[in-house]
Amino acid sequence: MKRSRVEKNVTLCFVLVSLITISFPFCESFNYGQALSQSLLYFESQRSGHLPYNQRVNWRHHSGLNDGLEQGVDLVGGYYDAGDNVKFGLPMAFTVTLLSWAAIEYGEKIASAGEYVHAMEAIKWGTDYFVKAHTQSNVLWVEVGDGETDHYCWQRPEDMTTSRRAYKIDENNPGSDAAGETAAALAAASILFRKTNPHYSQLLLHHAQELFEFGDKFRGKYDESVEVVKGYYTSVSGYMDELLWAAIWLYKATEKEEYLKYVLENAYDFGGTTWAMTEFSWDVKYAGVQAIASMLLMEEKHKKHEVILEQYRSKANHYICACLNLNNASNDNVDRTPGGLLYIRQWNNIQYVANAAFLLTVYSDHLLATNQKLQCPKGEVDSNEIFSFAKSQVDYMLGSNPMNMSYLVGYGPKYPQRVHHRGASIESYKENMGFIGCTQGFDNWYGNPKPNPNILIGALVGGPDRNDQFRDARGNYEQLEACTYNTAALVGVFARLYDLE
Repeated sequence: MKRSRVEKNVTLCFVLVSLITISFPFCESFNYGQALSQSLLYFESQRSGHLPYNQRVNWRHHSGLNDGLEQGVDLVGGYYDAGDNVKFGLPMAFTVTLLSWAAIEYGEKIASAGEYVHAMEAIKWGTDYFVKAHTQSNVLWVEVGDGETDHYCWQRPEDMTTSRRAYKIDENNPGSDAAGETAAALAAASILFRKTNPHYSQLLLHHAQELFEFGDKFRGKYDESVEVVKGYYTSVSGYMDELLWAAIWLYKATEKEEYLKYVLENAYDFGGTTWAMTEFSWDVKYAGVQAIASMLLMEEKHKKHEVILEQYRSKANHYICACLNLNNASNDNVDRTPGGLLYIRQWNNIQYVANAAFLLTVYSDHLLATNQKLQCPKGEVDSNEIFSFAKSQVDYMLGSNPMNMSYLVGYGPKYPQRVHHRGASIESYKENMGFIGCTQGFDNWYGNPKPNPNILIGALVGGPDRNDQFRDARGNYEQLEACTYNTAALVGVFARLYDLE
C-alpha cells in the first residue's frame, strides 16, 4: 500500500532518532527544491572565461580571457575551484564527475524540479574546458595560475594581475591522477549527452579514452610533475584510484569489456579490493569505485566476475558501515560532532559529509532496487535507514544543527555572511568598473567586518568544527571557504529528497 507523505516523514524521523539521539529537532521541514536550484546557480558564480548571455549571477563578469595565451593554447573557460582565482584541473574534474553522476542517477528528479537544463549547462561548462585543455593525445593542461602568487592578492577575477601561467602533464611529466579523473568526468558526461547531442557525446568519449590511455601508459603523480600544486591539491592517495575510477566510468559509458577487465585485473594491485576507506573525496576515489563495482553484481552478465566484485562490495560496505558507525573498531568508523555531523578533518570538513551523503543515497537506492540489506559488523540495516542517515546529514547542513546555521549560502534565515571568496567579498564589477588592485582588495575588502556585498548563493562552506562551533569571519578560510566539489556532491541528494516532497 502506498504510504502518505506524512507517514513517510514520520518513518524517516523515527529512523533518524533511532540512529542518533541529540538535543535539537532533526525532523524539520526543508525546501529541497530551493536548495537544488541554489546549488546549481552557484556554479555560475565560479565560471571563468567569457560569460554567456543567459548568465544569471549578474555580479560576475568576463575574466581570464587570456588564459593559456603565454603557452600558445586556448584555456579560456572552466571553473575557479573555490574563493581564489586559480583553475585547478583535478578538483574541477571531480566536480564534473559528481555532477554527471548525479544527473545519471537522478536526472528525472532534477528535471521534475525544473533544473535539468541548468545541471547540463554546469556540466558542459566544465567538459568544454577539458576538451580545450586536452591539446594532444598525451598532453593535458592541469592548472592555470598558481596558488602562491594568487594568495598574495585579494582581487576580483575580473581584475586579476597575478600570474596566469598554465601547467601541463605529458609523456615526460606524467600525471595519471589528473588524466584519470578528467577521463572519468568526460566518460560520465558522455553518457548524459548521448541522446541530446550524440556528436558531442562521442567527442567527450574520444577524449576520455585517450586520456585514460595516456594516464595508464605514462604513470606518475601529477603533483610531482606540476609542483606548484603541492600544498593546494596534492595527490596524497596517488594515482591508482583514479585509474580504476576512469576505467569503471569508461566501462559504464562504452560497455567495452577491456575497461571492466582493467578494473578486475588491477583490483588487488591498485588497492581497489584492499583499501577499506572512511573517506570519499577529490583526492581519494576508492569508495566510489567500490560502490559502482558492487552495483555491477545486480546484472546477470557480471555473475562470472562475482568473486572479485564481491571483494569490491565488501569494501564498499565497509565505507557505508563506517559512516553509520557500525564497524567494530572505532578507528574503522567516521567520527561525529556532538550534534551528529560526520567529522573527517578540520579544513573544509563539509566536503566529506556531502560526498558521504551522496554515496549513501546512491547505495541505499541500489539496495532498495535489489531488495537487499546491508550487513555491518554491528548489525543489519536496510536501505531506508541508510537514506535516513544521509538525510540527517543534509538537514544538518541546511540548519538543523546546534548553531541553527545553514551552511548552504543563501538558504534559510541564517547563513554565512562573510564567505572567504574574492569575487563575492568585493563590490561587483558591474557596480564599480574601476580597477581594484592587489593590496587594495586586502585593505578595503578582506578585513572589512561587514557582510559580503554579493551573496554567493548555493555555495557550501567548510562548515563547523568538531564541536559544532562556527565563526563567521572572512579570514576563517577553514570554515568559510566554499568549493565547487562541496556543492556538486549535494545536487543529486537534493534531487532525491525533492522527489520525496
